[in-house]
Amino acid sequence: MSPPDGTGAFTPTDRSRVRRRPQRARYDEAAVYGILDAGVMAHVGYVIDGQPFVTPTAYWREDRKLYWHGAAASRMLATVAQGAPVCVTVSFLDGFIVGRSGIMHSLNYRSVMAFGRARLISDLGEVRAAMDAFVDRLYAGRPLKLRPTTDDELRRITLVEMEIEEASAKVRDTGPGDLPADEGWPAWCGVFPVETRIGPALPEPGMGTGGAPTPDLAPYREGARLDDTLAAAAAAYGLPVST
Repeated sequence: MSPPDGTGAFTPTDRSRVRRRPQRARYDEAAVYGILDAGVMAHVGYVIDGQPFVTPTAYWREDRKLYWHGAAASRMLATVAQGAPVCVTVSFLDGFIVGRSGIMHSLNYRSVMAFGRARLISDLGEVRAAMDAFVDRLYAGRPLKLRPTTDDELRRITLVEMEIEEASAKVRDTGPGDLPADEGWPAWCGVFPVETRIGPALPEPGMGTGGAPTPDLAPYREGARLDDTLAAAAAAYGLPVST
C-alpha cells in the first residue's frame, strides 16, 4: 500500500477500473483526495439480504480512511460496521454543456468511487476524538468553544471507519463537441458553469451570541465557493490541502 500523503496511487482492478471514457479516469491519491476533500456529503452503497441500498451521509477523510456516523439505530451503519463490502461515492456537478445537437449535450463533473470494508469504532475515547476532528475539520478551533459532548450522547452515535482499498476518480472539464452534421447549424453552444457557494449567515433568533459569526467560522464568508471554504477550514486546522 502506498503512503497516505497524496503522492501514491491506487491500483485499479475490475472493481474500480473506469471502463467508459477511460481517458477521464484518475487513480492517483492527489486526484482522489482532492475530490473527496472538496465535499461533505457522500452516498454509501451496500447490500442487505440481497437488496441494494444507497444512503446519503456526511463524511470526512483522514489519510486513506473515510469516516461517517449516524444514529445508533441506523440499519445502514449496523450493516456496514460488520465488515460488509461498501462503495462510497462523492460527486460534483460543475457545468451544463450545451451542444448543437441533442446527443452533444452533457455535463462537466468530478466524481470518486471508493471501495472498502467499514469497521465499528466502539471506544468512547476514539469516538469523541473523531467527532471533535470532524467539527475541527469544518470549523477550526470550534470544539473548544462548545459544550462538551457527554458519554451518553456519544453512545447514541454509531461511528464507522473505512480503509480505502481501491478508488477511482473521473473528471470531465471540457466544452461541447461537434458532429459533422452539426456544422453550420445556427444554435448556441457552450458551457454554463455550476458552483456551490456559501450564502449569508443567518443567526438563530434567541440562541447563542447573535451578531456576526465568530473567527472560527471565518472561512464561511458569503459568496465563497464551497470547495474553497473547506480548503481554508482545513488549512486553518493545520491539514494539508488537496488540490
